[in-house]
Amino acid sequence: MKKVLFISSTGGHLNELLQLSPLFEEYDFHLITEKTKSNLSLKNKYGNDKVSFLIYGTKDHLFSYIFKFSYNIIKSFYYYFKLKPEYIVTTGTHTAIPICKIAHIFKNKIIYIETFANAKTPTKTGKIIYPIADLFIVQWESMLEFYPNATYGGWIY
Repeated sequence: MKKVLFISSTGGHLNELLQLSPLFEEYDFHLITEKTKSNLSLKNKYGNDKVSFLIYGTKDHLFSYIFKFSYNIIKSFYYYFKLKPEYIVTTGTHTAIPICKIAHIFKNKIIYIETFANAKTPTKTGKIIYPIADLFIVQWESMLEFYPNATYGGWIY
């Protein structure tokens, strides 16, 4: 069974990623997101051994964000080597960048799904991951203008 790591930040990105939860049954999966009160229930739903957390950080508090993001980079290395995924599936955002970069170095497959929330402008994370993604999926046909080698997959809702 293939090892697949699903990762995203909290909120809408996580909501989009969880639309793919039927795939959890088909793979040896692990889910990583940011630790918030609302996300703690994911361990009950999917299992303690199937869900891990990174520190929640927001760029609205830039000074603390720098430290939290740096810590999350280190923790991403830990999770990567602990879980040894073959595939990374992500809907973004900043939470997913370090593990995608690590996976790219070790030649794992990266599947990125650009957020549904952007129909006319690319995200910063999308711009960073696009060159290294093995499969880059957009949910709006209009986004192919920015990501010409992407696959239009339609909405995941």
